[in-house]
Amino acid sequence: MERKIPDFSGTWKMKSSENFEEMLKALGVNVMLRKIAVAAASKPLVEITQDGESFSIRTSTSVRTTHVSFTVGVSFNETTVDGRPCTSFPRWETDSKISCEQTLQKGEGPKTSWTREITNDGELLLTMTADDVVCTRVYMRE
Repeated sequence: MERKIPDFSGTWKMKSSENFEEMLKALGVNVMLRKIAVAAASKPLVEITQDGESFSIRTSTSVRTTHVSFTVGVSFNETTVDGRPCTSFPRWETDSKISCEQTLQKGEGPKTSWTREITNDGELLLTMTADDVVCTRVYMRE
């Protein structure tokens, strides 16, 4: 049976964010950088283009723009929220949710992961985890 792949494509604006600063703290980001990051990340714009199971995600804030491309089921290199290189493995957790474990390429640090999910009411739910701290961000399509 062929799976129906949800449509993540579009431009997304953040509606709410919980625990972002707590997650940065868990990652060991110092207080000054946390304040800058929290302010910068308060109004991110996320642009997703999608071709089947291949994704391109560009996140723009007033401070920086990050870009990541991946195909579900294929590991790829990215950086953690605090900028450390990692190898990530995205997979379908449910029909509408991609989960991605991140493995640091060198050194030690909290275990990090993220999920992106299209909710029943069409919102994009992004969760980012550092050990047992979970940051939840809700986006609406523009």
